[in-house]
Amino acid sequence: MKYLIVCLGNIGEEYANTRHNIGFIIGDALAADFGVRFTTDRYASRAEVRFRGKTLVIIKPTTYMNLSGKAYRYWLTQENIAVENSLVVVDDLDLDPGVLRMKPKGSGGSHNGLNHIIGILGHNDFPRLRVGIGNNFARGFQVDYVLGRFTREEEKIFLEKIPLAIEMIKNFVVAGATPTMNLYNNK
Repeated sequence: MKYLIVCLGNIGEEYANTRHNIGFIIGDALAADFGVRFTTDRYASRAEVRFRGKTLVIIKPTTYMNLSGKAYRYWLTQENIAVENSLVVVDDLDLDPGVLRMKPKGSGGSHNGLNHIIGILGHNDFPRLRVGIGNNFARGFQVDYVLGRFTREEEKIFLEKIPLAIEMIKNFVVAGATPTMNLYNNK
């Protein structure tokens, strides 16, 4: 059984440690937790690990956020993984900083990466782990906010939540999206 963990973000030093790259940050922490490293591959940095008898393919798309669906579809096909065995780790403006929510499906809202995946797949029926980044920005400054670096307070919150995000990803692999949602979403 194979699972695809898709950690969304933007490549490049100018995007490192920005709110929009929380998917990359969690992907790096997940790979470190398993003791594996990413290598550059087609459309993504890729790491692979065995966990509880299953193979996890962890990717960080190199297509930039707005074309995330390209990497997602390629690796689903390349690894012959069912959509329900994939998990997209993504930042979410509608959740307070550090709030983690598993969802088995849903709309893309204002998130261009999710909307590109939905457009490529032709449906929104894929699991995702939403990571709250808050929406503390003035009208018209959404792009500046999501591409901005964490405040010290936000950084502290996220560092405390990364182990829980890793635990939720592992539980998703073992139990699935809905049981994980039911177990963790109110923590």
